[in-house]
Amino acid sequence: MALEEVRSYHVQEPVQPTRRQDDQHTPQQPPVKKPWFTKGEKVIYICGILIIAVMATFVVNFSSSVDSLNRDVEQLDSQLTEVRTQNDSLHADVQELSNPNRILTIAEENGLNIRHAEVKQASSMP
Repeated sequence: MALEEVRSYHVQEPVQPTRRQDDQHTPQQPPVKKPWFTKGEKVIYICGILIIAVMATFVVNFSSSVDSLNRDVEQLDSQLTEVRTQNDSLHADVQELSNPNRILTIAEENGLNIRHAEVKQASSMP
């Protein structure tokens, strides 16, 4: 038994490190959470989003300007077609009214006497 008693004295127990009193009084700081994005990345992302927003605004503004110009062009085209139709109608009226027989008839009704004269139509000036 003596051997067992000796062995029990020689068994080394793990030595626990002794803490200083200073270590006991310092509060533990909470672990620092790593942010998803760094400050530089945030600035870059915000600038990118602002640039995209400004570009989208310009595209929408340009698109609305083009759309209003297209409507104006279509309106002018329809007015042009209407004026051309009126011009064709008026040109046909001029051709009808400039008939030499009609002019002679009106002249005779107003007392013009034409004796053996040839009536010629003057060419129109361009």
